Amino acid sequence: MSESPRHERRRRKGLDSPTLSDVAREAGVSSITVSRVINSPDSVRESTRLKIEAAIERVGYVRNMVAGSLASARSQFIPVIVPSLSNVVFIEVIQGLQATFEQHGYQILLGNTDYSMEREEELIHTFLGWSPTALVTTGLRHQPGVQALLGRYAHPLVEIMESGDAIDMSVGMSHYHAGQRMADYLVTQGYRHIVFAGTQMDGNYRARQRYQGHCDRLVQQGMEAPLLEWHSSSQFELGATALDEVRRQYPQADAIHFADDVMACGAILHANRYGLRIPQEIAIAGFTCLPFGQCLTPRLTTISSPREAIGRHAAMQIITRLKGEQPDEVNIDLGFELVPGESA
Repeated sequence: MSESPRHERRRRKGLDSPTLSDVAREAGVSSITVSRVINSPDSVRESTRLKIEAAIERVGYVRNMVAGSLASARSQFIPVIVPSLSNVVFIEVIQGLQATFEQHGYQILLGNTDYSMEREEELIHTFLGWSPTALVTTGLRHQPGVQALLGRYAHPLVEIMESGDAIDMSVGMSHYHAGQRMADYLVTQGYRHIVFAGTQMDGNYRARQRYQGHCDRLVQQGMEAPLLEWHSSSQFELGATALDEVRRQYPQADAIHFADDVMACGAILHANRYGLRIPQEIAIAGFTCLPFGQCLTPRLTTISSPREAIGRHAAMQIITRLKGEQPDEVNIDLGFELVPGESA
């Protein structure tokens, strides 16, 4: 019985896939020389390298990364595990990582935990099964089994977004101090009834750290520190909901400290829509310093986190280690900046 046309095309496609030997014949060199150009181009004379690269393009050769990683127990891919791919904070961190890694011949593989430590554990087990060259995870807190697993990991590991003692290396900032700093600012501006509003704070413990810093500072001042939180992801609409809920539950509230700029911007837009004066009737503050918040009227008071820089520094820590060198700092705290606006 003859094969169907579709199966015949598939069979021929597999047979016709260009190989490293095909490139060598096209370029008139040995397969070993082609391999050197692919794996360590700087070790080959430029004229030869250019000739081989042109041959690769002509024959349509695509390197089999799986076979290469199995042969060497290493790969040029570096897994990056973040809690969200919709949160602009992590998009900018990823951009910093990707741009720096690509400059040194590495690509990233993304994993999204949705703020679930159980999901993080699954992703880490999956990625480590491929013997990656290095690993980037978010935060210093992990499941006990993951903590032990990462402690045995023999390659460079960077935990991002927080500062503190890491399993291997870390790059970030103190979220607790950021919460304190904003609380201090609001108090010095004369606000006395301040509500903290956040979302997904069971999994997003960095937001909870900011609330804890906020709470401790207000308690030191003899004030209450009420918290309202939601379990859905941060959205503009949720900021509007939060503003209404704060005014309903805490009619005496004169300021809201939001866990992020998305909710804070949503609250300002909602207030503008219904004629609620910000900050005269209630002040609004956020965290992240998104460009959108700096274009609103009133301009959002917030804290700027060094998102892209975190990615760049984390990537350079790994690149330094892969070169056989030691980074100047193992645990890097990039700090933050309070950005006063007209909203508080």
